[in-house]
Amino acid sequence: MQLFYNPNISSNDSVFSFDKDESRHIVKVLRKKTEDQLHITNGKGWLFEAELTVANMKQCTVNVTSQSLQPKRNYNLHLAVAPTKMNDRYEWFLEKATEIGIEEITPIICDNSERKVVKLERFEKIIQSAMKQSLQCYLPKLNTPVAFKDFVSQNFTNQTFIAHCEESDKKSLKSQLKVNEDAIILIGPEGDFSVKEIEIALHHNFIPVTLGDTRLRTETAAVVACHSIALINDK
Repeated sequence: MQLFYNPNISSNDSVFSFDKDESRHIVKVLRKKTEDQLHITNGKGWLFEAELTVANMKQCTVNVTSQSLQPKRNYNLHLAVAPTKMNDRYEWFLEKATEIGIEEITPIICDNSERKVVKLERFEKIIQSAMKQSLQCYLPKLNTPVAFKDFVSQNFTNQTFIAHCEESDKKSLKSQLKVNEDAIILIGPEGDFSVKEIEIALHHNFIPVTLGDTRLRTETAAVVACHSIALINDK
């Protein structure tokens, strides 16, 4: 199955038209013809089956033949991850986390952050592509970058964790995570969180956790956290 993404299609639509760029992709690149079947999602959980009725590079039109709201996971995962020095490493994390399953991502700017400006538009495209590739119907929410202190000072009601490399009393994520409950995990930059940042997070009731015995890169730690939570909740 090939999945198309368009945020404008809704459960009220019986007929839908694609814009010029997507229409050109459907006809010229994918060589779709009238009566071909398409699968479309709006990123809000809806999966639409549709028949291509007008195969025109300027505007393709489909008749929606069926629609269904896909079930959500029993938990929501929000990863707050510091941008990496090399953009491609962060993009790799976004792609893999989306494939594994995640609801929300926030780039956090930390004391040791070497990169403080990110390309949200490009990040958004990577997330959309990964959602389609993995045949998921919920598009993860990508937030604008926020300062570490501003992020942790919010009044969170779900489970909150900070994964860091400092020698201190830390528990394994598996031993601390409550199954089927929402979770937020902080992942620091190259050079880790500063001691002050860790203190601030603990003050705001973030639980210090370890993701294993080895020292992980930022993007690797984020993917490990995402996969670990998926496995722990897969019961």
